[in-house]
Formats: sequence, structure tokens, C-alpha cells
Amino acid sequence: MKVTLGLLQHACSASPAENLKKTLALAEQAAKKGAKIICTQELFRSQYFCQSEDHEYFKLAEPIPGPSTQAFQKLARKHGVVIVASLFEKRASGLYHNTAVIIDADGKLLGVYRKMHIPDDPLFYEKFYFTPGDTGFKAWQTKYGKIGVLICWDQWYPEGARLTALQGAEILFYPTAIGWHPKEKKEYGVNQHGAWETIQRSHAVANGCYVASVNRIGLEQPIGGDGLEFWGQSFVAGTSGQILAKASVNREEILLHTVDLGKVDVTRTHWPFLRDRRIDAYGDLTKRFRD
Repeated sequence: MKVTLGLLQHACSASPAENLKKTLALAEQAAKKGAKIICTQELFRSQYFCQSEDHEYFKLAEPIPGPSTQAFQKLARKHGVVIVASLFEKRASGLYHNTAVIIDADGKLLGVYRKMHIPDDPLFYEKFYFTPGDTGFKAWQTKYGKIGVLICWDQWYPEGARLTALQGAEILFYPTAIGWHPKEKKEYGVNQHGAWETIQRSHAVANGCYVASVNRIGLEQPIGGDGLEFWGQSFVAGTSGQILAKASVNREEILLHTVDLGKVDVTRTHWPFLRDRRIDAYGDLTKRFRD
């Protein structure tokens, strides 16, 4: 089965309503151009507020289901497309998550994935806002294939990709918000981006599946200072880790690419990593460290 993916890469303004309107418009364009599974970038409704710890930003969160979920459900029904949308979820008072909603082509909300790995680094102060996910790693059978969803910092963990692939995911989607500290870019920028791309391509290799990563663009300085320069370069990787399609560093784009899901079985048959796993020997993976 062949299916066209649509990855929505763009800059974000300070207006959540404006960002939602833009993302819905891009999703509609993608659908009209033939995309059947559409994925947003991480936390597309706002600028990346985790650059500081500020209680005011909790006001950006919304329930699920809620206004954004319902808007995407309507769009999914209208165009017969699957949508992965990344939202700041208010689950209850004092309980917030970085969450992706998975909507099938008939508009049904199939479920949510709550980001499992939460970073706490300079200008990425996510632990202040997000409770670690309790959904576990999941895959969903959609009209156009079985997909898994992980979010940004999850990208660096092969365990998450593996456990999602073991549930039959043919495509791993990674809504993302990652960029350079401008003062570090000259010295570390090439290696930082290279590591980000390489680790995700390796998930495609190790699991014999497709990987689709969706990043934002633009320099964001919501608290002043140097801010973060998001590096774009959303991409689709094939079942052998090869780059099939890649967006620019700094342009708003709808990255469209058609993948053949039949190649997942072909790849896994010829490179039978799942067959040869030594599940009897991996018990120590559940330990923090082995002394």
C-alpha cells in the first residue's frame, strides 16, 4: 500500500489563534495535494514557551478533546485524512502533558500519546510544564497504515522506537521543536543537527520502518536574549534509513512524500533484526545503570 505523508513545517507567532489557523490551512493544502497522513510540528499553537519557567504559560494548555482536537477532527472528516497533531494538554488542575492526538480519516479520535521523555536543559525547561507520559509507547491502526507517534526528546531513545515498532508501527512520526543556541551554532551546530538526524535514521534501520520527523523554523525570543534558532529540515527516512525527502532550514513548507508500506515487510524479511533479538538477555535495560 502506498500512502502520501504531509509534514507541516512553519514558523510560529505569539498568537495561538493565528498559529492554529495557519496550521489548519497548511493541513488543508496538504490534503488537497494528496497527503493522506498529515503531521504537525511539536506544540504548533504557540512559540516554544519552554525557554523560561513562567506560570503564565500554563494558560496556553487546553483539554483533549478540546477546541484544537475538534478542529482537526472536522478537517480529517472533510478530506478523509489521518492527522497527528501536537498539543499542550491540560489534563486536570496541576496536571499537564506534551501530547499528540491521533485522528483517523473518519474524524474519530483514536487516542493520545503523551511525551514520555521530558528534557531539562538550557532554554528547554520542559520539566517545569510537562508531567512525563503515562500512555506507554503505542501504535494505532489507521485507514492508511499502522503508525506510531513519539515526540521530540523521545527521538534520542532507541527503546521508545523499538517498543513502538514491536506493536506493528510501519511509520514512526516525531513532532519536534529543536534548534540551535545562536552562540553555539558556529562551533557545535553541524554536529548537533547531524546527531539529531542520524539517531532518527538509525531508528528506521533498526526497526525496518519509515520515520517522519517534523520540525519548526525561525528564531524565537519570547523572553529576550539570544533565543533559539529552530533548524527546520523536517524529513522522511526510508526503511533502510535513507533520506527520502527533506525540507529546508528556514522556509515554510509542506513536505510531501509517498511511501510504500509494503517495503516494511520486505526490509524486515531481508534484515531480520526483530527475528534475531535476544530477548532473554535484555533484562538489564530496565535498570538505571549496571555497576
